[in-house]
Amino acid sequence: MDDQSRSGRKTEIEHRDIAPSRFDDTDAQNREVSAKLRNPLAGISKEQMFLDVDAFAAEKGLTEHIPILRKGALLAQNPHFYEDVEEFTAEDKAAIDYEHAHKWSHPKTMYATIFLCSLGAATQGWDQTGSNGANLSFPQEFGIGSLEGEANYERDEWLVGLVNAAPYIASALFGCWISDPLNNWFGRRGVIFLTALILTITPICSGLTQNWQQLFVVRLLLGVGMGAKGSTVPVFAAENAPAQIRGALVMGWQLWTAFGIFLGFAANVIVQDTGVIAWRLQLGSAFIPAVPLALGVWFCPESPRWLMKKDRYPQAWKSLIRLRHHELQAARDIYYIHVQLMEERKIIRGDNYFRRAMELFTIPRVRRATVASGVVMLAQQMCGINIIAFYSSTIFVLGGSTPRQALFASLGFGAVNFVFAFPALFTIDKYGRRTLLLVTFPQMAWSLLAAGLCFLIPNASNDPVEAGSLKIGLIAFFIFLFAAFYSPGEGPVPFTYSAEVFPLAQREQGMAWAVSVCFGFSAILSITFPRLLRVFTPTGAFGFYAGLNVVALVLIYLFVPETKQLTLEELDSVFSIKTREHIRYQTKEATPYWIKRYIFRNKNATLEPLIAEQDNWDNKIVGHSQRSHPGGMAEKGFSREDNKATGEVEQRE
Repeated sequence: MDDQSRSGRKTEIEHRDIAPSRFDDTDAQNREVSAKLRNPLAGISKEQMFLDVDAFAAEKGLTEHIPILRKGALLAQNPHFYEDVEEFTAEDKAAIDYEHAHKWSHPKTMYATIFLCSLGAATQGWDQTGSNGANLSFPQEFGIGSLEGEANYERDEWLVGLVNAAPYIASALFGCWISDPLNNWFGRRGVIFLTALILTITPICSGLTQNWQQLFVVRLLLGVGMGAKGSTVPVFAAENAPAQIRGALVMGWQLWTAFGIFLGFAANVIVQDTGVIAWRLQLGSAFIPAVPLALGVWFCPESPRWLMKKDRYPQAWKSLIRLRHHELQAARDIYYIHVQLMEERKIIRGDNYFRRAMELFTIPRVRRATVASGVVMLAQQMCGINIIAFYSSTIFVLGGSTPRQALFASLGFGAVNFVFAFPALFTIDKYGRRTLLLVTFPQMAWSLLAAGLCFLIPNASNDPVEAGSLKIGLIAFFIFLFAAFYSPGEGPVPFTYSAEVFPLAQREQGMAWAVSVCFGFSAILSITFPRLLRVFTPTGAFGFYAGLNVVALVLIYLFVPETKQLTLEELDSVFSIKTREHIRYQTKEATPYWIKRYIFRNKNATLEPLIAEQDNWDNKIVGHSQRSHPGGMAEKGFSREDNKATGEVEQRE
């Protein structure tokens, strides 16, 4: 590609070969980050780098670590071209080589931290399925189970939906939004511990309630814990995970949610023959996964990024040492994070709760993350997964099964949902969040539509039992197929994506926004679906959600950029691209390329990446180009010759 055509691309700009401290504060406040992945350390001389590191160490109480911090800064500046750096020993180079060659090799503490805390998600999944089974019996005990045609049927229908929706109402309106001050006061671990206590007590209390009003209030309290937990745990995991496999680790949230759904369905089957107390056991048993969470969270290291936000750098250093194999990796990460945080503070001005909330919509970089996270969370409700998770037992009964058969069919749904979440562990970072969504949403649309059409199969036959079995079997098959498409795509992506897209100053508020969107629309779905099911019939209801899958697919295509294998700080570059530029690229460049390449089979079709990493061929320290930053995010298919070219985007919205 010639220099003239390259310079015309407004989505790419060159590295600014100046230190972060050199930015004029007023200009930096209005400037957005480049659409190229830029390293703020690029172009700084070794002497200046060491002066900056020494000043950083003195200011933050890390003077005893100056030698390793200097090495860490050099590695952050040139993470893939370190062989010629004279400061690196053979041991240092061996540690870097090992990190590049073994991306899954990390301390057990890091894995234990992420997966222990993700246990909290199992409580949410278990509660969904506990209420699913309880729907078959608790309305009758509390006098809100009128049958169709009886006097209070419509009122009772709304009340059952309201009780089911109570945790999500409380989460969306209150629980999510208190996570910001709670995190500020108690830290990530403290909030997780407090919410684990709530999630231990409230399910037990749910099983002891004596009327629907008490059950409604207890489930509201459950929602407070769910909201604060859902806004904290994915962020905690994202902040502790290395960029190369962050998606796979943070999706532990979805994996444990799916496991909780499966365990909840299993519990429903186990206690089905316990008589009138069955629904109490189904709701109350959801406390089980919260217990190890409460007991184990204090053995985990606190988030280094949260500690740095609170200016507690010595503690952040200790946390990183526990989360990384080698001191050099910890030194690289703590200095690189610090430099990027200094950049963020030049455009992030919110110094109180309400100003930070406003900045979700007023700062262009943050607003784009707000829109993207809102879209992926809304899509999770639009896809229809929760109409199955909340009401599968009811749906299978409407399809002609007995309540007992419905519980076993629901157990099968839970098993499929859990098992098919595992492929995402290996695909979410390889293929990316956006790709998984774009591939799976069309499959969810047609499989959900097929499940709805199966309700039209007539029951009348020479052998009614055989006809009913065929109908139920086909309904279950397509619902299971729908779950198999959901689990590796829209299942793990929303919470993983939302936890990583916001800058540190906005992370709690941003995650609160995203989770409130998810839980808020989950509440709406829970309240309205029983009525929708009756008015639209099962076929119409399933067809309606199949159509919403198509709408969600379009929204994702236009408003959700890719984030795979970038550090949390480098995502500033991704969200610096204007929304209209992203839409233009997808509609006018990516779509025509896809049609030429995969429909007309034109192997010569090419697509220039929207974001490319800028090489720094004139780096004075090593003398090599900078192909990637910590985490290895270089775009494939972008040549060195292409990388030499530069251009500049307009920085103001």
